[in-house]
Amino acid sequence: QVQLVESGGGLVQAGGSLRLSCAASGRTFSDYSAGWFRQAPGKEREFVAGMSWSGSAPLYADSVKGRFTISRDNARNTVYLQMNSLKLEDTAVYYCARGHTSVFVLATATAYDYWGQGTQVTVSS
Repeated sequence: QVQLVESGGGLVQAGGSLRLSCAASGRTFSDYSAGWFRQAPGKEREFVAGMSWSGSAPLYADSVKGRFTISRDNARNTVYLQMNSLKLEDTAVYYCARGHTSVFVLATATAYDYWGQGTQVTVSS
């Protein structure tokens, strides 16, 4: 069993930055790809970013490319999401998830099997 706990969310002004963390229990987390998703009120959950177990070939949604950076520290079983130049439309609950595979990074929620409880990010004007 893998448990994921997100932290780092909060209220930030537009243009500001936040760094989300996702701490995992269970040593097998580092052997799998990981991803970040988000869900705004009244909208479906959407892919934000993901990367393989080694940290190579990160994948980003077009809406965050150039502003968000995903990274991981396998020794700490932690995945991060650095969010810069935040916009009002980035407001959502952000979730981290463990992928089914080690190498392939997919942008669909069905490709992930363990999820955290989410952390709220609110961007104000």
